[in-house]
Amino acid sequence: MKNFVLKHWKKITIILIIGLILFFVFRNKNSEVKTSNVQKGNLQEEMILSGNVTATNYTKLSFETAGKIIYVGVREGDKITKGKLISRLETTVLNSNYQIAMSNLRAAEATVENIHNQVKDHSGDETFAQKDLRTAAEVNKDKAYEAMLIAKRNLDGASLYAPFSGIVTYLNHPFTGVYSSFGSIEAEILDPETMYVSATIDQSDIESLINKKDGEIIFDAYLDKTYKGKIENISFAPKLGESATVYEVKISIDDIKNISQKLRIGMTSDIKFILNIKENVLFVSPQYVKEDIKGKYLLVGSKKNKVYIDLGIESNEGIEVSGKINEGDLIFN
Repeated sequence: MKNFVLKHWKKITIILIIGLILFFVFRNKNSEVKTSNVQKGNLQEEMILSGNVTATNYTKLSFETAGKIIYVGVREGDKITKGKLISRLETTVLNSNYQIAMSNLRAAEATVENIHNQVKDHSGDETFAQKDLRTAAEVNKDKAYEAMLIAKRNLDGASLYAPFSGIVTYLNHPFTGVYSSFGSIEAEILDPETMYVSATIDQSDIESLINKKDGEIIFDAYLDKTYKGKIENISFAPKLGESATVYEVKISIDDIKNISQKLRIGMTSDIKFILNIKENVLFVSPQYVKEDIKGKYLLVGSKKNKVYIDLGIESNEGIEVSGKINEGDLIFN
C-alpha cells in the first residue's frame, strides 16, 4: 500500500512540475516586449467609400391600368429612342369610355352656352332661379370635363413609351395575348451613359470631402483596373432608411462612354479619395502610441521613458508623430 501511494505521489509531482514549466514559458511568451523604430517618409491620408452603380436615366415602367397585351414593339437588349412605343394593352373599352366622356363634355358645353345666352342680358338682375340653372349647368360641364380627363388618362395609360433614349434591360411580357395586372413592372429602360456611382458618407466626414473632387474607383467586378471618378454632388438631405445620419455622394465616372457596356446597375465598388499628402515626416505604427492624462506619448529607449508627442495624419503606413524624437529611435509597445 505504501509503494502504491508513493508511486502516485511521484506522478502528481511530475505533472505539477510540467505545469509550472508550461506556465512560466507561456507567461514569458505573452509578456514578450515588442519594439520598433521611428520611421521617416511620405504619408498619404485617404478616405475610402463604398458605393454601387446606378443611373440618372434608369426607370421601371408599368401600365396605369390592367388588361390584355396586344402589342409589343421591342425586345430585351434593344436600343430605343425617346418616345418609342414599347407595349400596348387592348383599348376597345377604354377608347369607348373616352369617346362617351367626350360626347358628354360636348353636351355639357352646349347646355352651358345655351344657359349663358338666356341670362346674358340679366347680369344685373339675375333671379335666384336663373342663377341656380346657370350654376347647375356649369357644374355639370366641370364634372364632364373631369370625367373626360380620367377617361383619357386611362386610355393613355394603356400604352408604354420610352421616356428617354437607352436600352431595354428588362421586358416582363415579350409576347402578346397575356394579361398584365395593374402596377406590375413591364419594362426597364436604362441610358448607360448616365450611369454613376452612388456612395454614402457619414455626417462627420463630409467636411473632409467638401473641397475634394477627383477620386479613384475600383469595381469589385474588375479588380485589376482603376477608373477615375469625380464628385458631382453631396446631398443636402440625409438618406432615408439608414440607421445613422448619412448623405449620398454622387460620383461621375470618367470616360463613361467607353466603359458603360462593362457596367451593370447594382455593381459594387470602392472609391478612394486622397485627403492629404505629407513628405519626409516621422511616423510610427499606431499600436505604439500610448496615452495618459498628460496626452499622447511614446516609450522611447526603454519602457520607462515617456516622450510626449503630437499626432498628424494617419495612413496605411502609420501615423505621423512630432516632438522630441528622431528617425530611428527605438520605441516599445
